[in-house]
Amino acid sequence: MSIRSEFATFAGKSSYWFLHTFMNGGSSLPGKITTAIDPAILKHLGQNYDIIVVTGTNGKTLTTALTVQVLKQKYPNVVTNPSGSNMEQGLVTTFLKAKNPKTNRPLAVLEVDEANVIKLTKYVKPIAFVFTNIFRDQMDRYGEIYTTYKKIIDGVKLAPEATIIANGDAPIFNSVDLPNPKIYYGFKNHDDKDNFKAEPNTDGVLCPVCQNILHYHYISYANLGNYFCEHCGFKRPELTHELTKLGALTPNSSDFTVDGQDLSIGIGGVYNIYNALAAYSVGRFLDVDPKDIANAFTANERVFGRQELIDIDGKETTLVLVKNPVGLNQVIDTISKEKDDFSLICLLNANYADGIDTSWIWDGEFERFTKMPIKKFITGGERYKDITFRFKVAGVDENIHEVQPNLEKVVEEIPTLPTKKVYILATYTAMLQLRKDFAEKGYIKGGME
Repeated sequence: MSIRSEFATFAGKSSYWFLHTFMNGGSSLPGKITTAIDPAILKHLGQNYDIIVVTGTNGKTLTTALTVQVLKQKYPNVVTNPSGSNMEQGLVTTFLKAKNPKTNRPLAVLEVDEANVIKLTKYVKPIAFVFTNIFRDQMDRYGEIYTTYKKIIDGVKLAPEATIIANGDAPIFNSVDLPNPKIYYGFKNHDDKDNFKAEPNTDGVLCPVCQNILHYHYISYANLGNYFCEHCGFKRPELTHELTKLGALTPNSSDFTVDGQDLSIGIGGVYNIYNALAAYSVGRFLDVDPKDIANAFTANERVFGRQELIDIDGKETTLVLVKNPVGLNQVIDTISKEKDDFSLICLLNANYADGIDTSWIWDGEFERFTKMPIKKFITGGERYKDITFRFKVAGVDENIHEVQPNLEKVVEEIPTLPTKKVYILATYTAMLQLRKDFAEKGYIKGGME
């Protein structure tokens, strides 16, 4: 290790200790300080780890958390970034705060922003990449889905021996020929007799070989499913790990069967079953027994801002991150299964981490909220006018709709809401601010992790 690396590491660890001890934070600033001193510090910090990269548009944080829980069934020392600080500085901080490894090659399961994959693989070579999905998201940063995937692929090409563990139901992950070993996971709880096209305006349904519109035997949601091209024969690859049965689905739980193993997770939504399927696939890749994976899933904890259940003076408050149309519509579909009366809070910010373009809310199925047992609506955040107008156009009754831009006041109002259950949909920076306020009031431990 060079003198520069030693000094950078010392400065980063010292800043993390101070921020974590006195400021209840420190997920990215220590990494910024460290990389400013030594831009190549990841080469030193990550060289002794077997690294698994989790990337894609939606589901990175939950997939990472579930994967860690699965791997801990066999590997006790797993380093990860639980708060979702997934850019270069966050990855550096993750290694800085890691305890001295007890094994020669400890595992690191890292959630990595799509555009930051290459910033990691420039210095270290992962043993595996996990691809969740690619949807339109923060178009000011990423552009269209093919641009996003190219950013990922540019990083993967620097690690051609790493195994790719990909969502086989996503056509885009079968569109580029790569030399890496591949494992595909997906849904196979259907027969192959149906032949239909995806709904109009669905992204990513052009055949990458001949540019004709793909057909499907089955669609789980959006463009994910058992796809094929009638013109050139392009089709979904053979699945290594198959979901063969969907059981009971509620807003707070999901039962399903993979490779003959019955599994349950304490979180709702078909989109989250895909996250569990990815974690299952990583577990099998590293020889974790399916029964141990099942045990890991039943012990899963609520994850930072992802259907995180918080008790707010007796109110069962569920905090859910929303950031793009596909994810939002899956959240709406999950909430639609709620049988009890509830209150709904929707908070919209438009900072860099959220995506500064808020036009995506118009692709959200907000009209479905008018048919749910919602007794009170609150809209807020920095772009409260935009989200309030969207609810108005959706037909929400103005007599039960309150506009509250101030998030601190939103937190204060939660105990007064007319229902025991409360759902909060928030963009990333609004979610961070809410958790900070919750921590200050003692509802959760820590505002950032």
